[in-house]
Amino acid sequence: MQQTLEQLIEACYSLTGEGNCAEYIPLLAEVNPKQLAIAIITHDHQVYQAGDYQALFTLQSISKIFALALAVMDQGEAKVFDRVGMEPTGDPFNSIYKMEIFSYEKPLNPMINAGAMVVTSMIKGRTAQEKVERLLALLREMTGNPKIDMVEEVYQSEMEHANRNRALAYYLKELGLIEDVEATLEAYIRQCAIQVTCEDMARMGLCLARYGVTDRGTPLIPTAISKMLKTFMVTCGMYNSSGEFAIKVGIPAKSGVSGGILAAVPNRMGIGVFGPALDRKGNSVAGVKLLEELSKRFDLSIF
Repeated sequence: MQQTLEQLIEACYSLTGEGNCAEYIPLLAEVNPKQLAIAIITHDHQVYQAGDYQALFTLQSISKIFALALAVMDQGEAKVFDRVGMEPTGDPFNSIYKMEIFSYEKPLNPMINAGAMVVTSMIKGRTAQEKVERLLALLREMTGNPKIDMVEEVYQSEMEHANRNRALAYYLKELGLIEDVEATLEAYIRQCAIQVTCEDMARMGLCLARYGVTDRGTPLIPTAISKMLKTFMVTCGMYNSSGEFAIKVGIPAKSGVSGGILAAVPNRMGIGVFGPALDRKGNSVAGVKLLEELSKRFDLSIF
């Protein structure tokens, strides 16, 4: 496995020159796009890492998975999905097009920004900070890493340029789906600014692969919720490339515009990938190819 990962990193490295970092978030735009890394943790606790695996980066949209888990554990599935749907959109992650054109009364799924803000607003906590602290506690327990935290500078950078998300939040308030625009926006952007490594993400992925049980044997997320999260990852996790990713890779995965991709192969392994050069849909160019080749090599597709 270790030799294979090193070979795949080398084979996919040239693709780091084919994309661009997320330019609409100034601090992300400054990241070196020539990075590529992967970490895998198997069900029998073996750890494999290759490339720039010590790099730190923020979760961004990958945080949506765990915010959804927490909201459903807090409020129950019925209440959460009364306000957000379960269907893929085929539209960009920050689009509101179908809600306006087709008069939908709620965002189509929790993985687009509008749906994710509704979900985050339903996490228990009196303030945005309390909501994010509860999410951090969950992630620290999943990974066994008490140092996972939010990067204030990234939060400030995103908050200063959150015009589209603020517009989405006001539309959600008009629909009666959230109450406080600024508090919701703060909690959502703070959760996106949580910083991790590939190994951290691999441990999160392994927890999902083990149906909510950490690699230390601690049950954190109920089995039914873990299954639901992986289903959303398959249908909506790679933005509007989710269908193509399911066919070519076949692994439940969630990407973020920092270049991270978290994947979970049920009962087998958790995977964390980082490659900040993105395609036009917001997915890591080299990271997606790396997962595609890995899936082929080890027959990881769940289909």
